[in-house]
Amino acid sequence: MTNKRNVKSVKKETTNAHERPKDFLSDAEIKSLLAASKRTRYPKRNYLLILMIYRHGLRVSEAIAIKKSDVNIRESRIWVNRLKSGLSVEHPISGDELRAIKRYLNSRKDNLPWLFVNERELPLTRQAINYIVNVISNIAKLENVHPHTLRHSCGFYLANKGYDLRLIQDYLGHRDPKHTAHYTRMVSKRFEKLWD
Repeated sequence: MTNKRNVKSVKKETTNAHERPKDFLSDAEIKSLLAASKRTRYPKRNYLLILMIYRHGLRVSEAIAIKKSDVNIRESRIWVNRLKSGLSVEHPISGDELRAIKRYLNSRKDNLPWLFVNERELPLTRQAINYIVNVISNIAKLENVHPHTLRHSCGFYLANKGYDLRLIQDYLGHRDPKHTAHYTRMVSKRFEKLWD
């Protein structure tokens, strides 16, 4: 009788495994996306959805899970409950975002607990958010934009501003710093003044 054992093959990383296509939006592209969201059927909700996914680096499942009680309007704070074993944190809400939240909540006629709801008064689904982002990116004439592109855009924005790896890691809720290192490696700002 032969002794058989299951051997798990280890996927080899190639020398260029760090190379990937651009998976984030520039500041100008984010502004274009936000402007396009105002030309949709539910402009207040969709604008806030795009803004919050981007500003807080939310995964789709995290955006779906936000409840109105997670938003502290008085203190301009939001509790971001990270999923995938991420680090949950409280984020500040800036003035323009706070105004967008108030506009959206004032337009609602329901007492539902979720922040983002559809016309049937149910929380948005993953498919609905993918659809909304697709429609808005088509209006903005931007290609290959997905909800996770907005999360990546948040990381690149923070890295381009010069914030350190640990702060970005905590802000995005990464447990493992290797997920955050991708942003700091790719930023253009660190190459500026090389030829001055």
